[in-house]
Amino acid sequence: MTEDMTGTLQDPGSQWYDNEAGPLVRPYAMTGGRTKSGPTGVRFDLIALVTLDTGAPHMDDDTALGPEHRALIDLCRPETQSVAELSAGADLPVGVVRVLLGDLLELGCVTVSLPVPPAQLPDERILREVIEGLRAL
Repeated sequence: MTEDMTGTLQDPGSQWYDNEAGPLVRPYAMTGGRTKSGPTGVRFDLIALVTLDTGAPHMDDDTALGPEHRALIDLCRPETQSVAELSAGADLPVGVVRVLLGDLLELGCVTVSLPVPPAQLPDERILREVIEGLRAL
């Protein structure tokens, strides 16, 4: 038994359990200590869209994917989701989700659509002209 900061006696190992949250798993344990997504170092934008590739070869392999990977796959199964939505839905930090998505991308389980950079979007003036042209019809 050890004493915590409040003076309460605790069993060794109970620091990995929170009465309200349940068992705690540190983010570095979920990613194997990695902070970058995949060997290519792909950085997923928060609004990048993630789509499940149902024909992926490793999708049903129990040994290739961890529980967090499977949670992300389950969230993508019904519809395409953004990285931010996946992070919220899986209740995982964004950094962890990015690393796990890198694994899923390498395995071919998901595809990622990156957002269009603002510099490549049409000019507001052009869009207004299109709207005015449509109204004139």
